Amino acid sequence: MMTPFQDSFGRSVTYLRVSVTDRCDMRCVYCMSENMVFLPKAEILSFEELERICGAFIRTGVTRIRITGGEPLVRRDIDSFFNALGKYIHKPGDDGHLDELTLTTNGSRLSVHAEMLRRAGVRRVNVSLDSLDFERFGRITRRGRLDQTLEGIRAARDAGLAVRINTVAMAGVNDDEFDTLLSWCGEIGADLCLIETMPMGETGEDRTNRYLPLSTVRADLERRWTLEPLSLRTGGPARYLRVAETGRLLGLITPMTHNFCESCNRVRLSCTGQFYTCLGHEGATDLRQPVRDGASDAELLALVRDAIGRKPKGHDFVIGRRPDDPAAIRRHMSVTGG
Repeated sequence: MMTPFQDSFGRSVTYLRVSVTDRCDMRCVYCMSENMVFLPKAEILSFEELERICGAFIRTGVTRIRITGGEPLVRRDIDSFFNALGKYIHKPGDDGHLDELTLTTNGSRLSVHAEMLRRAGVRRVNVSLDSLDFERFGRITRRGRLDQTLEGIRAARDAGLAVRINTVAMAGVNDDEFDTLLSWCGEIGADLCLIETMPMGETGEDRTNRYLPLSTVRADLERRWTLEPLSLRTGGPARYLRVAETGRLLGLITPMTHNFCESCNRVRLSCTGQFYTCLGHEGATDLRQPVRDGASDAELLALVRDAIGRKPKGHDFVIGRRPDDPAAIRRHMSVTGG
């Protein structure tokens, strides 16, 4: 069994999130500018380059990989990439293997790809869904269609994939829907995860007034629902509660009110080959140029080891920070991946 790289705080890095594209067919108000300028194709890693880097990480003891975007399923020939990574699941030998390959998606193209994902070895997916109201969904996503996302969720469940619904909690936007979402998730057999908005990139929206602490949300929900704390962890930052009335899980991701950094086991690879050890810091290590210059796996892993050694203790997210603040996170979430 591989021994994972450890950072200077003794945290083992076993979870890699990989963005395969910065493009998306939606423009969610907390994630993107409405008029995004996407990266030129030459700056984006090819699937061969992505697989090469992922394979190197697997050989360092990474056992979980989540594919993110932008919207991963808009990238042409994405099936081939999932099939390539799926071969690492429980791969025999001493050069590492994957325990889990997962996906975060907006669901718009999930109906087309659900069966492929299952065949490739994916067993659960996270679907971003911030409202069950058709008009509100359109306003939040700026161009999404709720019926497409709901069709994708049905297809995923029909294919045998476990589904978690990811909902960004926004004051004055969707804070009147949490009870509806909990009930609906219970009906369709999905878990729900509420997420505090994170201040990344200029989106054309004032997130200061939209910020909603989940400590307040939880206290409100507990007036109507029986929420039982659990020790369950799935490798990510969510803290889980069981909803007694539905038997499903409610996850809370709280980067602002209670950061999850003390147990962080995650690192991120952007679609341009930038290696981030923290979502909430700008510092990155370039892996694209070394790969294109013919670096060996040993040379790549030396860069990775050095970067993980500099992984910060915690993130620097601050709601309301000015874009010209040197500590502001200027890149959009879609560039790094969620």
